[in-house]
Amino acid sequence: MSTDSGVLATLRATPTPVRYLLGGVLINQLGAFVQTFILLYLTFRGDALGIAGLSLAAYSVGSIFGTLLGGELTHRFGPRTTITMAMLASAPLVASIPFVATIPVVLFLVVGLAGLVTQTYRPAAAVLLSDLMPEEHQVMAFSMMRIALNTGAAVAPLIAAGLILIDWDLLFYLDGATALLYGLLAYLLLPRVEAPKDDEEKKPAVDARAAYARMAGDRKYLAYLAAVFLGTIAYAQSVTALPLEIVADKYPTSLYSAVLTVSSLVLITCELKITSYIVKIPQHIAVFAGHMVNSLGFVLYALAFQSGTFVILGAVFAVSGLMIAGPTMFAHPAKFPAEYKSRYIGTMQAVIGLASAIGPLFGVFTFNSLGGAFWIVIALVNGVAGLLAVYGVREAQKEPVEAGAA
Repeated sequence: MSTDSGVLATLRATPTPVRYLLGGVLINQLGAFVQTFILLYLTFRGDALGIAGLSLAAYSVGSIFGTLLGGELTHRFGPRTTITMAMLASAPLVASIPFVATIPVVLFLVVGLAGLVTQTYRPAAAVLLSDLMPEEHQVMAFSMMRIALNTGAAVAPLIAAGLILIDWDLLFYLDGATALLYGLLAYLLLPRVEAPKDDEEKKPAVDARAAYARMAGDRKYLAYLAAVFLGTIAYAQSVTALPLEIVADKYPTSLYSAVLTVSSLVLITCELKITSYIVKIPQHIAVFAGHMVNSLGFVLYALAFQSGTFVILGAVFAVSGLMIAGPTMFAHPAKFPAEYKSRYIGTMQAVIGLASAIGPLFGVFTFNSLGGAFWIVIALVNGVAGLLAVYGVREAQKEPVEAGAA
């Protein structure tokens, strides 16, 4: 049993189309510059901070609706078509940003549409991954997808730093090029039909209203979504409030660079191995343990004023908790029946997008007002997320079938 769930066993069991899918995710993430650099780009050009902020808000709003749209399109047209359409639509939009940057209304529209279509591919990729990977390797497979995303997110700023030295506009040209490349690879290499399911009988189509009504009545899934929302807001403080903490405690900014480096290295190099152990224990225990380890990291941040060592230790615990709970949480919506799966995945990713947009605002506005209690509050919020997650994912493999039969 332990051999079947190991890293090497999972890699051997990974079908070739999944390798193409993960490679495409990595390529696209390597050029994902809009959300990270749009603020810096516009302020560098001399635009007002308000224009830059509204542009980022437009992208964030587009992203939230994009994941919902992606779930619906995947259900109607299939993952391959959705990924191809999303990336081919994203490429010209992001590449045109330098040409419309001087016209605010057009800029907001283009950036918002870029966020919408760019994020549409995510539910499709998750559905295709869950359809193609053997069930016993699903959590490991989603861990591999997370590694592809995180590797791209870690390397992209290094690429951006070199491009900026030449021309800021190159950021968006490369972003468009990687989206175009991913779209073409998806069209040429990904399977045209969903992976067959031997045990699945043909079922009548489920329309969007029925699917979302079912979701709204699923208390376990709503608890899971609440856990995702609170957990994402809590973890967002590692990139929002933690820099404020480092500045307030009069540490050099290089300490935050060290935190980012350590977190990325631990996440990329250790997640797959940790997941190989996590899949051997009940999933509700894994998500609870992960949230508790994560909360311990936030508590260590509260001690940052005493020594910068607590900042590094806090980062290690925070990212370790993410590795313990993350793969199971990320894979959970893919366990639902095929007629609901894409919409459940899309809704989960929309909740992540919403929390990612709210989290930084929450951190900025509450950090100063809460003072030394801030990180304790964040740890408690994350602890509540852990309890909700336990309720939401426990016996998840049985719940969807029972709920669907009811």
